[in-house]
Amino acid sequence: MDFGFAHFSYSLFNINGHQVPQGIVIEVGNTFKKILEETDKVRNEHSDDMSVRQAISLVLDRHPELRQGGLAYEVLQWYICRMEAWFAADADMISLKAWDQEKVLSGGHGLMVQGYDPVIKSLSKDLDIRLNHRVKRIVNGYKKVVVTVEDGRNFVADAAIITVPLGVLKANLIEFKPKLPEWKLSAISDLGVGNENKIALRFDNVFWPNVEFLGVVAPTSYSCGYFLNLHKATGHPVLVYMAAGALAYDLEKLSDEAATNFVMLQLKRMFPDASEPVQYLVSRWGSDPNILGCYSYDAVGNSDDIYDRLREPLGNLFFGGEAVSLDHQGSVHGAYSAGIMAAENCQKHLMQRVGSLERIPVLASRDKIVEVPVPLQISRL
Repeated sequence: MDFGFAHFSYSLFNINGHQVPQGIVIEVGNTFKKILEETDKVRNEHSDDMSVRQAISLVLDRHPELRQGGLAYEVLQWYICRMEAWFAADADMISLKAWDQEKVLSGGHGLMVQGYDPVIKSLSKDLDIRLNHRVKRIVNGYKKVVVTVEDGRNFVADAAIITVPLGVLKANLIEFKPKLPEWKLSAISDLGVGNENKIALRFDNVFWPNVEFLGVVAPTSYSCGYFLNLHKATGHPVLVYMAAGALAYDLEKLSDEAATNFVMLQLKRMFPDASEPVQYLVSRWGSDPNILGCYSYDAVGNSDDIYDRLREPLGNLFFGGEAVSLDHQGSVHGAYSAGIMAAENCQKHLMQRVGSLERIPVLASRDKIVEVPVPLQISRL
C-alpha cells in the first residue's frame, strides 16, 4: 500500500527549513517498503496480534541494514507519519494483522474540487431529509421503531437504518431500548475510531513550489507533518495542513488561532518569507458531538468477526456507515456501499412482512434517482 504517495510529487524539508535531497527521499521510501514487507513475516510468525510500530521495531532488530540514521531516520519517521494519516491513528494503535487487508479501488487518487455536495444533492433528490434532528433514543419494538430526537418529538417507522458515526455509538449518546446485546456493544467498543484534522490556510499569493505535498521531517512521527497544495488542484492559493492521531487530538485543545499559529511556524521554517494567511479554517472531528472521530480502523487485537457483528441487524434495526462496509472501511465509497447493503436488507425485511413492494414506494423509486448522472469535477493533481 502506498498511502496515496506513489504517483504524487512532494518536497520535504527538515525542521531547520532545508530541503531534503530527493535521492534520500526516494531511497528511504524504498527502505520503508522493504520494512513493511518484512512485517508480513512477523505477522505469520506470531499468532497474537501486535501494533504496526512494534512489528517495525522487530524488523529493524532483525535487519540492522534497514536502520536509518541522521536525516534519513527523520525521513523514515515522515513515512510512518503518512501511514498514520492514512489510518487517522498512531502506529502503536494500528493492528498488524489487518493494516494491509483493505481492497484499494482502481483508478488512482483524485480530489473532489467541489467537495461531495453534487453527489449528496443528486442522491437526496425527492427525499424527506430533516436536518438538526439529533437522535437521543431508539425504541425497537415488535413491528415498529420509535425514534426520539433532542426536542422530545417522536418519529415512528416500520424499520430504521442506523448510520451515525462509530464515535457517536462508542460514546453511548443514543439510548437503545431494549439495550443493544453484548456482542453488538463489544464490536462497537473494540473497533478503533481515528482522528485526523485539517487546517486550511488561504493566502493572497502563492509562495510555495508547484508540488502536490509539502512535508516536514522530524525525529518522531508525531513531530512530522505535511501540507496538501490545493493550488495545484483548484487554482486557489490554499494549503491544507493534515494532523492525525495524538497530534490531531492535541490540536483540538488549542484555539483556532493558536492551531493556525502552530502550523504557520512549520510553514515559515520551510519558507521564511511566507505571508500570513488571509483566512483559515480548523476542523475538530474528535470533539464534534455529531461525529467524535473521523473513521474506523482496525485496532490491535480485533476479532475476525467484528465487522460481521457491527453490521448484523437487530429486529427492525439495520446498520450502515463506513465502519460496517464489507471491504472499504474508512472511505466514502465504503459508506455508500454499506448504505446500499443496509437498505437492501431493510427492503427484504419489509417485503417479507408486508408481502408487497407497493407499501414501500420510497425504496422502490430510488433506482431511478441513483441513475441520474452527477457532474463531478475531479482533479487528478
